[in-house]
Amino acid sequence: MRGFDNMQASYTAGMNVICFDLEGPLSPQDNAYEVTSLIESGDAIFETLSRYDDFLALSGRENYEPGDTLALIVPFLLVHGISESDITEVSSHARIVAGAKDLIARLKSGGWDVHIISTSYEQHAHQIGAALGVDQDHISCTKLDLTGLRKRLTEDDIACIQRIERDILDIDDDETIFNRLNDFYFDELKKTGFGDLFLQVRVVGGARKVKALEEIAASHNMTPGDLVAVGDSITDFAMLRRVRDAGGVAIVFNGNEYAVPYANIALCGTDIGLVREFAEAHARGDDAVELAQALEEDYRNDPRVDHLVGADAGKIDAVIDAHRKFRKLVRGEAAKLG
Repeated sequence: MRGFDNMQASYTAGMNVICFDLEGPLSPQDNAYEVTSLIESGDAIFETLSRYDDFLALSGRENYEPGDTLALIVPFLLVHGISESDITEVSSHARIVAGAKDLIARLKSGGWDVHIISTSYEQHAHQIGAALGVDQDHISCTKLDLTGLRKRLTEDDIACIQRIERDILDIDDDETIFNRLNDFYFDELKKTGFGDLFLQVRVVGGARKVKALEEIAASHNMTPGDLVAVGDSITDFAMLRRVRDAGGVAIVFNGNEYAVPYANIALCGTDIGLVREFAEAHARGDDAVELAQALEEDYRNDPRVDHLVGADAGKIDAVIDAHRKFRKLVRGEAAKLG
């Protein structure tokens, strides 16, 4: 068994590029969930909207992307006086996943260009990025101007948002509340001073993550197949699939059922440091997926490695089950969100 702590970087020529999702692989906090929880019954509101987000994304709603929950919650943040400084304060308590800071430092010292592509609000993504040594110009994330948006709301607009909040808390049936939310987001809210929510808050999730990744690749005269990508959730599956299908290294770390099937390497555990071994193999020109296959028997506990190329449904289910345990261990209550 090869110990990844003792590896020697054998690559020096050229730039290597790796793109990380933030919430999950690098930091366990779901910042938007924690921020919404500052509101009375905010956790219940967020959990309903998170299920609604999954419903919209999986039903293929036009111009809707996984992770747009971060847009859905904004009207409620505005009505309850949540500010940018609140987001930053909540973010200041976020932990870093074990091994993440050292992993990024070692990659950068070995010549890697490290990027973060995250649905997170910029106030959170930039703060975590700074803690990890990733500059703001290497972070693609969701811009949010609560101060400017709040100025656009009238008393009638606020009353409209308060009505839907009461409905979210009073209606237990998902089908009923989802229909009610459709009316609110795609009709009622557009008639307020807020306008089209999804034009005002462009969440970097789903296809927008793919676009960010492609732009990063193009800036290095590369294709997505030249990159390594690391993700864990429904907001990442399109990015992982794009890299995997282009011949790159798509690593799912403590992933859920939405992300695992779209990676070619699955890694779960309490420490993310093993990502470096696959990244360096890719940089050397070796087959990182074959390396994962070779390491499967050596790494079966913490960390656990699985190669996913050609995996049947039974193996995918087994991997999802293993990842579920570590996802809960590392992310806590945030693990239940998509």
